Amino acid sequence: MKLKELIKNIQTKEIIGNVDVEIKGLCTDSKMAKEGDLFICYVGGKYDSHNNIAEVIDKGVSAIMCERKLDCAVTQIIVDNGRAQIAIAARAFYGYPDKKLKIVGITGTNGKTTTAHMLAGIFKTNGNGCGIIGTLGISYGDKFISPELTTPDPVFLFSVLSDMAAAGVEYVFMEVSAHALYYDKVHGIKFAVGIFTNCTQDHLDFFRNMRDYASCKMLMFKDGRCDNAVINSDDELGIELLKKTEHTVSYGLKNPADVFAVDVDCKIDGTKFVLNLFDELYEIKLNMPALHNVYNAMAAAACAKLLGIKTNIIAKGLLSVKTVSGRLEHVAKFNGADIFVDFAHTPDGLEKSLQSLRNLCKGKLYCLFGCGGNRDKTKRPVMGEVAAKYSDFCIVTSDNPRFEDPYDIISEIEKGIKPTGKKYVTVTEREIATEYAIRLLEKDDILLVAGKGGEHYQEIMGIKHSYDDNTVIKNIIGN
Repeated sequence: MKLKELIKNIQTKEIIGNVDVEIKGLCTDSKMAKEGDLFICYVGGKYDSHNNIAEVIDKGVSAIMCERKLDCAVTQIIVDNGRAQIAIAARAFYGYPDKKLKIVGITGTNGKTTTAHMLAGIFKTNGNGCGIIGTLGISYGDKFISPELTTPDPVFLFSVLSDMAAAGVEYVFMEVSAHALYYDKVHGIKFAVGIFTNCTQDHLDFFRNMRDYASCKMLMFKDGRCDNAVINSDDELGIELLKKTEHTVSYGLKNPADVFAVDVDCKIDGTKFVLNLFDELYEIKLNMPALHNVYNAMAAAACAKLLGIKTNIIAKGLLSVKTVSGRLEHVAKFNGADIFVDFAHTPDGLEKSLQSLRNLCKGKLYCLFGCGGNRDKTKRPVMGEVAAKYSDFCIVTSDNPRFEDPYDIISEIEKGIKPTGKKYVTVTEREIATEYAIRLLEKDDILLVAGKGGEHYQEIMGIKHSYDDNTVIKNIIGN
């Protein structure tokens, strides 16, 4: 593609050099730059990629998009904000693939992954080609790409969307994180439907406070980005969004909503309820326990109905989803007890999962969890308090300590547990902690192993070591 075609929708401050050059690819990482690329550089939080220009020039890039004039011989496109232009350039380079697809964007602190997989189940049941982009990775057709970020960076994102369109995908269900909205990763994409699940404490290591975090979530529904919006009417931010957003559909159980559920019956092996979908009643069965999965199912059903799917197909599609990896996933029975793995890594997520299991537990409820290093420290004692409140016994351990001392993280979690007077132990090594917890189990007990969910690693000092809660549990019990 010619550079002049690539930049025609980009707001430039100055152009130095020939814009008739051919661009073979886009790159934002100097280590990955290749001959013929357009290298896009910007000042980030920790690094300034303008400092790597000599490296990319040596690799033969054809042009540079930058935020200040540089001393180099290749064409320079100077812009105010390089990061903000990446999605615009990537979208153009890959031929505006989003226009060939119906894309559903799902934002919220919790529930994005399960809602995306429920939607995929519904649309596959309807015979449509589907793609998923999210925390568990990217999947479409027979392709699977391991996860790196919840929402990929724009160059990779638009390359994937282009490949999806070429592969016959019709609908894409994409998790859209607050970070993605903050960094304009999805700039230019017109969502057929935008879904808001909830907004609860998370990422306060990055966002200064909950209002800033909520403001980023709200960006999903501004400036006509979504043709339709499906909003949780039981969430505080959801109520605000319903007042400020056009073309909205609400769902909930507590406040008035367009889509709601009655006669909810949660059991260990699944959930039944009657769904009122725009005044059409239908019995729904899920292979998943917990009230929060009723919310996820309502969001998915509302979205599917807006996109023209019949209610009976929605019901079949929801039932077709057997499990979602690491989302309150029943992974084993041992000594007559049930063991669940869940991604719950926020106070709200942990509370919802423990509340649901508390209602199902006839024996003792055990909770094994930790908190991530180099992330929001303020949630650590809160999660400790939540775990102590709803479980009978806590096992506090490591969960991606990254560059922090695991003992320091655990001690901050303990600040929330100690005032409750509940019994607990700390075991730094997660695998040892898991075996200890499993050996405590007796008939009718439940163990929740929380925090990592479907992750396949434990991140320590910059190294991702192979680790999977599901596999560890099955190895311990001999499955």
